[in-house]
Amino acid sequence: MKVCLFDIDGTLVLTGGAGMYAFAETFAEDFGVAEISREVPFAGCSDRGIAGNLFLAHGIENSEANWDRFRAGYVARITDHVRRCDGLVLPGVFELIDRLEALGDVHLGLLTGNVAAAAEVKLKHYRLWDRFAFGGFGDDHPDRNDIAMTAVARARERHGGQSDVERIVVIGDTPNDIRCARAVGALAVAAPTGHTPAEVLAAAGPDLLVETLEDADGIVAFLAD
Repeated sequence: MKVCLFDIDGTLVLTGGAGMYAFAETFAEDFGVAEISREVPFAGCSDRGIAGNLFLAHGIENSEANWDRFRAGYVARITDHVRRCDGLVLPGVFELIDRLEALGDVHLGLLTGNVAAAAEVKLKHYRLWDRFAFGGFGDDHPDRNDIAMTAVARARERHGGQSDVERIVVIGDTPNDIRCARAVGALAVAAPTGHTPAEVLAAAGPDLLVETLEDADGIVAFLAD
C-alpha cells in the first residue's frame, strides 16, 4: 500500500485569504479583538495552533471552551469568505490526482492544518473534496506532526489495519510539511506554490523539490520508484 497525503492551502488551492479573513472576523465579532496580531504565523500551521497562539497574544484564555467557541464561529463564516475571495486550484493539481489514481495502488488523503469542516468547504468549492477518502485535520491536534500521525493511522484503518505501508509521501508547500513528513517516516515533496520561496524549502531538505505540481511525471515516478 502506498499513501500520498496532500496539504491544502498553497498546495492544492489558493483561497485569496479566505481563512485569514474568517479568522479575523471571528476574533473581532466573537472575542472583541479589533485586529489580530500579525506576529502569529499562519502558513504551515494548524487552525487549532493558530487560534491558541492568537488567544495567548490577545490575553484570552486558551481553553477548550474558547477553542470550541472559535471553531463554531470560524466554520460558520468560512463558506462566505471562500465564495467571495478570488481563489483558484493551483496548476497541475487535477492532472496529478488523475495520474496518481490511475496507478491503482496509491491511496490519496489530506494532511492539513484546516479543521475538517473548513477543509470540506474549501475543497468542495474547488471540486476537490471527493478526490480524498481520509485525512488528518487541524481539529485533531494543534501540532502538525500529530496530525500527520493521525492521517497515517486513518489510512491504515481504511485498509484493514495494514501496517505494511510500502511508501508514504507528503506533498506540501512549507517547511512544516517537510517536518511532519519526517515525523511519520514519510518522504517529502515540496513545491513553492504558496508563500514560501524555493530556497527556503530547499534548505528544509525535501526528498523532491518541484517548481509546481505540473511536474506530474516527476512526482509519479518518485512515488512509484
